Amino acid sequence: MGNSYAGQLRTTRFEEVLHNSIEASLRSNTVVPRPVFSQLYLETDQPLAPNGRTENDEEEEKSSESNSPPIPYQMKPPPEGCCTTDGFCQAGKDLRLSSLASDPLDLPPGFSLVGIKSSSIPDNLLVCAVDRRFLPDERGHNALLGFSGNCLGCGEKGFRYFTEFSNHINLKLSTQPKKQKHLKYHLCRNNQGVLVRGAPIYWRGNGRTASHQWNSEVIKVIKKKNTVSRWPHSNAAPPKKRHKGWSPESSATNQPESTIKTPSSSSISSFLPVSSVITNGVRSGHGPLPQLTGNVGEVLISSLLQSCYLSAQTLPRVYQHYGPSPIQPLSTEMQILLTVYYLVQLGPDQVPLIEDLEQIFMRSWRESHLSEIRQYQQPQTSGIQGSQQPLTSSQLPWLAQLAASSCGESVLLLAENVESLAQGLQQMFSRLMEGRLENTNYVVIIVTAARQETQSCVVVTGKHQCRALAESMFSPSEGLKEISHQLSTGAAQDLMNFCNSLGQDGDMDNILDISSVYSSEASPLSSSQDSPEEKKYFVEWREIRPIQLAVARKLLSHVCAIADSSTQNLDLGSFDRVSFLILVPPSEVTFQQTVFHLWSSGVLRELGSLDQECASQREAERYVVKIDQSAEARIDSLIREAHSNSYTLYILVHDHAHWDVSSSSESSLGLVDQLLNSRQVREATNILILHVTSFPFALQTQCTRISPYNEIHWPSAYSNDVDLYHEKTRYFGASELLDSTCSGNSLPLMRYDSSFESMTSMLEERFPKLHSAVIRTTVLIQHYSVALMAASGRLSSSHNLQKHTSVETMELVQSLLTAAQQCPAHHGHMILLRIPCLALAAWAHRRLSRVRKQLGLEDSFEIILGNPNQALNVAQTFTDQIKTWLKIQDAEWVPRTYLELEALPCILILSGSEPLGESLPRSLKYCDLRLINCCYLQRTTLEQELGLAAYLVKAESRVLLNPGPESDQLESDPEKLSSTDNEEEERRQHVDVSFILFLFVGDSPPSHSLHPNPPAQSTRQHSKSTSSASLSPRSSSPLLSCSWARGVSRPPSVLLPRALYDIITASDSSGLPRCTSFLPHMSVAWASSFRPLLSKMMTCTEQSLYYRQWTVPRSHHMDSSNRTEGRSDNFHPRRLLLSGPPQVGKTGAYLHFLGILSRMLIRLMEVDIYDEEDIIVCFLGVFATVKETMPFDYTIHHPKYDDISSVYCPGFKPSAEGFPTRQEDVFLRRRTSRIKLSKYAAYNTYHHCEQCHQYLGFNPRYQMYESTLYAFTFTHLVLGEEIQLYFIIPKSKEHYFSFSQPGGQLEGMRLPLSSDWSPDCIKSPIFTPTTGRHEHGLFNLYHAMDGASHLHILVVKEYEMAVYKKYWPNHIMLVLPTVFNGAGIGAAHFLIKELSYHNLELERSRRLEGGGPAGDVWPFIILADDSLSIHSLQHIQACQDLMHFGLCGIRKWSSRGSNNPREPFSRGHLHDFLLLNVDRSQNVQYDQNRFTCHDVDFVLRLHSAGLLVCRFNSFSVMKKQIAIGGYRTFIIKTKMTDVPTSVGPSQYICAPDSKHLLLATPAQLLLEKYLQHTSLKLFPLSAKNYTHPVLSVDCYLNLGPEVHTCEPHTCTVRQLTLTVSRSPVGDGVFRELQASFGQHQHHRASLQRPAVVLPTGATLCVIGADRSSLRQTVGRLELEEEWRFRLSDEFQTANTKEDRPLFFLTGKHI
Repeated sequence: MGNSYAGQLRTTRFEEVLHNSIEASLRSNTVVPRPVFSQLYLETDQPLAPNGRTENDEEEEKSSESNSPPIPYQMKPPPEGCCTTDGFCQAGKDLRLSSLASDPLDLPPGFSLVGIKSSSIPDNLLVCAVDRRFLPDERGHNALLGFSGNCLGCGEKGFRYFTEFSNHINLKLSTQPKKQKHLKYHLCRNNQGVLVRGAPIYWRGNGRTASHQWNSEVIKVIKKKNTVSRWPHSNAAPPKKRHKGWSPESSATNQPESTIKTPSSSSISSFLPVSSVITNGVRSGHGPLPQLTGNVGEVLISSLLQSCYLSAQTLPRVYQHYGPSPIQPLSTEMQILLTVYYLVQLGPDQVPLIEDLEQIFMRSWRESHLSEIRQYQQPQTSGIQGSQQPLTSSQLPWLAQLAASSCGESVLLLAENVESLAQGLQQMFSRLMEGRLENTNYVVIIVTAARQETQSCVVVTGKHQCRALAESMFSPSEGLKEISHQLSTGAAQDLMNFCNSLGQDGDMDNILDISSVYSSEASPLSSSQDSPEEKKYFVEWREIRPIQLAVARKLLSHVCAIADSSTQNLDLGSFDRVSFLILVPPSEVTFQQTVFHLWSSGVLRELGSLDQECASQREAERYVVKIDQSAEARIDSLIREAHSNSYTLYILVHDHAHWDVSSSSESSLGLVDQLLNSRQVREATNILILHVTSFPFALQTQCTRISPYNEIHWPSAYSNDVDLYHEKTRYFGASELLDSTCSGNSLPLMRYDSSFESMTSMLEERFPKLHSAVIRTTVLIQHYSVALMAASGRLSSSHNLQKHTSVETMELVQSLLTAAQQCPAHHGHMILLRIPCLALAAWAHRRLSRVRKQLGLEDSFEIILGNPNQALNVAQTFTDQIKTWLKIQDAEWVPRTYLELEALPCILILSGSEPLGESLPRSLKYCDLRLINCCYLQRTTLEQELGLAAYLVKAESRVLLNPGPESDQLESDPEKLSSTDNEEEERRQHVDVSFILFLFVGDSPPSHSLHPNPPAQSTRQHSKSTSSASLSPRSSSPLLSCSWARGVSRPPSVLLPRALYDIITASDSSGLPRCTSFLPHMSVAWASSFRPLLSKMMTCTEQSLYYRQWTVPRSHHMDSSNRTEGRSDNFHPRRLLLSGPPQVGKTGAYLHFLGILSRMLIRLMEVDIYDEEDIIVCFLGVFATVKETMPFDYTIHHPKYDDISSVYCPGFKPSAEGFPTRQEDVFLRRRTSRIKLSKYAAYNTYHHCEQCHQYLGFNPRYQMYESTLYAFTFTHLVLGEEIQLYFIIPKSKEHYFSFSQPGGQLEGMRLPLSSDWSPDCIKSPIFTPTTGRHEHGLFNLYHAMDGASHLHILVVKEYEMAVYKKYWPNHIMLVLPTVFNGAGIGAAHFLIKELSYHNLELERSRRLEGGGPAGDVWPFIILADDSLSIHSLQHIQACQDLMHFGLCGIRKWSSRGSNNPREPFSRGHLHDFLLLNVDRSQNVQYDQNRFTCHDVDFVLRLHSAGLLVCRFNSFSVMKKQIAIGGYRTFIIKTKMTDVPTSVGPSQYICAPDSKHLLLATPAQLLLEKYLQHTSLKLFPLSAKNYTHPVLSVDCYLNLGPEVHTCEPHTCTVRQLTLTVSRSPVGDGVFRELQASFGQHQHHRASLQRPAVVLPTGATLCVIGADRSSLRQTVGRLELEEEWRFRLSDEFQTANTKEDRPLFFLTGKHI
């Protein structure tokens, strides 16, 4: 197990040759040093063998092993029962690289992943972990003797001998195992996290250096005119100060180990997916890259194609689940052939895209395995074979040559007589030096030697392609540094001198110097006089658009969903206010823009942050912070504040959230990760994070922290051309720009400048060392300068200058200059010039400003440098002009946002690597994007650049992309240029100018923005025959003369680079633009090449799920650390994502969300309480004490019963006009007041404060309370049958009950003694019947009882038992029998009372058995509505002589009557809250059949029985308005549920045995509702006649508010003698249900008593359970003697026989 060294690396001529080439380059006087390709060669002293190694290396290896024939090696036989399969260890675990490539592997410290070559499986590697001390370094040295390794399959560790280890992994060798022979390759993970083969392990000292990047794939050879002056990667570049002692070896020794094995993170981020695809692969089958020497600075290497190949050969795990699969990835030969096909079809100016090649691979793979994929998706079958024959290595060269022959010399194939990549590269370099590759863009080298794997290499030699691919290897930051370096060193001076020359027309600077002589003259474009036709302006801000309101409500609903979830991650009920902080990118304009929107929205005043209207925006700046170094202190302050104010909900709004997604550990940025993903923010339960972005793709990866359920996507305003939100606006964004390119009759809004592209291409060839951004910027600024000179009219040769600029640039400049000249108010347009590099933008600003000054145009238009790090700077002249327009009196006012530049003629040079959320004014007419970088093309990058042109237009003012004959009605625009292109443009720009400018909060112009008043009449009134010359700017209307006013509702035109235009306008196979299939963001990577394309029919939610499945964060992404085994645990529970198109109004939406969230929290602390004043009825006498002599008030004062029959009282005379109706009652049925909850309030399920967590028993911190279901049976004496009820009793509440034994049968509830009293205990059990209010019922009485012990029982129906148990797990449930599922409130109260009395008797018996007093048991229970907030029960139950009362109650709260003096007690009707003495009221029952007015009926029964009914007026009870559920919500519907039918009261009854619409409603409810609504027809004599009441025998019936009733006990002889002649009984109702004969006699006496006068025609109504008992009742009472009954007067409720209808018979008094 020795380790032999091959000594130091052999001496070569590399250092000498390299030094000579560098020295010759430095001494050269030419601008472009002469390349020395003749010195770039392969080592001739050591010719390379076909496998890439030197011959001497092979000889050494052979000699080190042995000079004699190999001795046969006999492996130790494996233990019995062990696995012996190739590729598996003896424990049966898979060790193949193809199987473990995507698995997470546990690697001990100090160990490396190594690939072992096995002769039995030549196409694969075995993966193992080896101690790095026993492996050589990159130079082949310093490996310890011996071996130490672990098996990654079964996990066995500590193998000390390689022989033992080789037996364990089943190598099956025929010779002695040696680590030098079998440990072949380092293994590393690529950008997608897949484990791949890396650099070989050099056991002979033949290691490569890091400066050559041997694991890369692409060689890009840049010829003499294409040489890039600076090297993009630090680990591959020589030092800036070159000296004789430098060599690649010395450079490599200074690099850390990580940079030598794999590219650094910065290098990875620079390999963008739209850059080079020309590569040489080091994967098995592609061959290693040979060592290069010489002037390696002219050779660049990329690693994109290697990743593409590796990803395309890594099958998804779904095809590997069930053993060996017939579905195989594309072979190496097929990948090479498809690459050749792709390169052949590229145009001469096209740059290859890695996404295109990936899609080609995927389509080929899917088509070749379509049948297998379909069969594999079916149930597993065996024996499936591929349908296509694989491409062999012998077929590859001639097929590739056949493909390359179709494109001429564009693609050169080197395959014949090429035995190695080194030989092929040598041939390529020879051809290059001989000038034979002038017309060749790509050289493809293919090596297909016998018994060797196929090798390939692609070399790019095209000038345009080399430049584009070389610049794409720069990271964005490195590219900007390179540009700044070229500007600072003067490298671009020759280019600028060249561009200044106008040929025969002279030098541009000389021409400008001549024109500057006249600069002192007044500019013809800058007139200061005000036009009398100047338009007025108005402001429409603070108005929230309907779609913004909808989005704000969606945000609120998602917040409520988080609070309602079972995880309890957000307790909205515990917060009483909202505070917030808005984080924006470090752009001063964006900061001021957000501050202004916040200040003007009114949110601060709504949240209470501002007490009054503030005069400045300084107050709002405290709530907005730029994400820079100062943000950390603000966030820390907020965290401390949140920790100390647990009742405040803090909202962190992260606007423009895609800007910084860097990890704080991997980048100098990473501030968002450091601030928002900190542990303090994550764990704070009162901090909610809202990410807002137009491009959410970087936040939608496999490791995202945002749940897909917490994403809010901006809705579409239109569906099938229907305005869903009725705001009459249309959004004009990127998709609409693309649609404009499809119009065939007009110039599209998005286009490119062919003249500009041609000139830049020519100059790129002339200046190969300069960055293309420098060249393009110089050319474009020269075009702008020449256009200004030509359009100014100051030069005599203006017409000759137009040929030195493009038509597009000339149009932009002429439109800018003429707009302000023709408008009486000097309104104009904005031109946006996008220059990403700050240095280039500053140079362009200086250059254009100088040209403007020399032309004397300083007062005509402004040139603004938009630097994100600086405040907006506008000249005082233009600032004063804006103040004049806006009538601003503040002398210190200056514009701070681009929105405030509305109608100002200007050129805005917007710099910065990317836009940072700046909104642009509606006067933007041209968006010049010709200088944006085409190298870094992700979806986010492209869409945010196009988002600068996003616009919101009125629906009536659509752009006429295909104007018809009507477009000629508007006269010629005075801005029209002389060229034909501009005439076409002018025709395109004709729009309907009858518009009202629409502004909106959030992404709109601020309050000072300009809004032209709508014209009184349409300006399109001129006939087609009107001459264009008849309308001059001065004679036309103000709207026609102002170009800005005409175009304010027209989207801007966009100019793009040609390469970018071709990409955006092209479509993929799904019909979407090609750019949508690009990598969404530079900080993410594709999870697999085996991904589908985005579909055109995908919604935003489906796109989010797509990116969540198919993208992974790179190592420098802030979500890369968010990897856990459980995917559901990755999401932060209090994090939301709002996404929407650019400039659509997201800021206004989330600001409005903050307002309505604050209102909701305040609303959660408030309840709507019924606030109605009792009607005071005066009686004779004074209520001094509560005695039997106190009169009983029969009048029902409760407002909920204002529509029922009043009870006749002999001592009461109502006023003639009746009860007065308050004016507000006309509009509001019942008056309510909004009351803030006190600390003694009762709560619903949404309240979860710290104090009542244990009371509720349903917080994650506490264990869910266990409950037990108990049956309780008792016999009802009146019904004569057993009643079985069920109790659900939590373990914590079992002490309130008695059992036969612990855990045994339930025997009853424990009751206290009357003599017991404690302020911390409520003696009376509280029963709350409820239905349909499991969420909204006020069942949390912890605070209402002030923590006092109490027994609270919820009485629920059987079918609602589960849902009530879910929401209130720590409450006692009394479950009604099944037969009462359709019963009303009367049945619930009936069973509660009977159960309570039965329990009272049981408790007395238990007390007697225990030797205690039986009569001292507390007999009271509380019947409470589920919408009451009750307290002070201790004072009520401590009242003296309470035992004398049968029923007690509390007055209803009223804000207007609370201060009125009243007697402390009164007798009358009681409602909602009842303190019932079940002992005294044992003989008075609730009517179990009642649905309505059950309490009125019961109180009258108690009073008739002689029991005292008392109301405590010193206490009040508040009743909350709950619109959901309750016993009063009954829907009367038909049996045919599928047919919606409106059922009227007349249909509640029908004739017996008739065909009638049957109803699915209880018969008792139908009867009660029928009598209430039709009593005027039944009892005409009693209608609206208080002196003729209806005598109701046996019960109280509601006959409507216009009919009065009286009870039999009120018609005494003493009373009726006073009214016998004047107050006869008008009609009568007799209800006979299971009455005994004695009761019949009583009822007959009631009807026939002599004091009751029954007039002729009075109506008698007899009600029975069936027809037979109805007739028997009439006969027994002998009613036919005085009453006439007819068969047609018999009716029944509209029920089926199974529903047991009720019958009634009416008769007339004779």
